[in-house]
Amino acid sequence: MRDRLARLIRDNTPTREQLQESKLVRRFAGRALHSQYWRFTRRSVPRGVGVGILIGIFLMIPGLQIIGATLVSLPLRANVPLAGAMTFLSNPATTPFIMLASIWTGNQLGFHADISTFQALSAQGAGFSEWVGWLLSDAAPALFAGLFIIGAAAGLVGYLVAGWIWRVRIARKWQRRKERRPQLERALQN
Repeated sequence: MRDRLARLIRDNTPTREQLQESKLVRRFAGRALHSQYWRFTRRSVPRGVGVGILIGIFLMIPGLQIIGATLVSLPLRANVPLAGAMTFLSNPATTPFIMLASIWTGNQLGFHADISTFQALSAQGAGFSEWVGWLLSDAAPALFAGLFIIGAAAGLVGYLVAGWIWRVRIARKWQRRKERRPQLERALQN
């Protein structure tokens, strides 16, 4: 299963050369395609996870999430592909829960957004203009403050967990290497 997933990702991910030839990326290729943004290192991986989760939750607009995660990853020297992938944690299944939690969080900070109006608009399948009207009321500050706090907290947790997983993974590699060393020394002596 893991090999199939790795093969699927490898076969469908564009190479650096393909990205350099792209009309959209060519202008920024020197900076954005630098190898430091695409390597998996102990510093870039947690940064990529944290940035991707923060931007994925805060922006909530699918096309802008990956672009935003990429733009924030560059100055922070975070892993760009991982940051882009982490934006998918906020998807249509999780969006209503994130929105409700962010409105509640914003209300706890002293802003005022009516959750019952949000639920009514969601239940009746309100149009774009009705949602914009609701957002332009007192709901926008509560929503954005809540999204930022939840995104920052989730990004921090993601950063810490990714760093911990990285350390555990490296410790296991060193342990296996240490266990194989006597076997290699015996093989060399014979």
